[in-house]
Amino acid sequence: MKKLVLTIAIFMVVAACKVNPFTGKKVLNFYPNSQIFPMAFAQYDQFLTENKVIEDSPEARMITNVGQRISSAAERWLAANGYPGYLNDYKWEYNLVDDKTVNAWCMPGGKIVFYTGILPITQSERGVAVVMGHEVAHALADHGAQRMSAGTLQQLGAVAGNIAIQDEQKRNMFNQAYGLGSTVGLMLPFSRSHETEADRIGLQIMAIAGYDPSEAAELWKRMKANSDGQAPPEFLSTHPSNDTRIANLTEWAPLAKQEAMKFGVTTFK
Repeated sequence: MKKLVLTIAIFMVVAACKVNPFTGKKVLNFYPNSQIFPMAFAQYDQFLTENKVIEDSPEARMITNVGQRISSAAERWLAANGYPGYLNDYKWEYNLVDDKTVNAWCMPGGKIVFYTGILPITQSERGVAVVMGHEVAHALADHGAQRMSAGTLQQLGAVAGNIAIQDEQKRNMFNQAYGLGSTVGLMLPFSRSHETEADRIGLQIMAIAGYDPSEAAELWKRMKANSDGQAPPEFLSTHPSNDTRIANLTEWAPLAKQEAMKFGVTTFK
């Protein structure tokens, strides 16, 4: 049984590599769009029925308009770089939900939600574009499917260990050590790498959409001020620290502008 589990895990890793068009790197993804997108769309629709969606306000219209501009910019980049049909299965949707939480998120396939609580931080259309670029980037890079794939491998590792270890006390010790080690040593760094990747891709596509990427670092300075220093150490977090993000975004903004110039964008909102 142990050999079977390990064989299945190895097969999944070998068979499930997909190339991220923005980085050119192979990524771990067991779940094709045809499997994960319908699940995500159903969950998104269910969420909307259970929450107060703001459908007709200046803020809601702005979020939709910014989302459309940024997803169109992503499509332009993909077509220009040899991926003209990459977004065929995506069903972009942008909704503003009445909730004081300072957050926004995106589900696989392009289903995006902004909470009203983040609007005082974004402050303007440029700030919304920073957050939107980041969330669109998560969808473009299949980060949701990759997290599910990594979680599957984590579970297979736990199953293999429990099968191999017959002694109950040793098995309990293994489970405690494996749970902590695989989370801190694998899952959390994996999540942070996705956030960093989404920051960089998002910066690039917001610039192609005509938004000033220099705004990104300013937004995260506001995020830092809003957090009032209440954040876990970076190695225990799913996200890079505010300071790390500010430094990265400051460094990458000129590069994003250079990329936008390839698409004829020389001035930014």
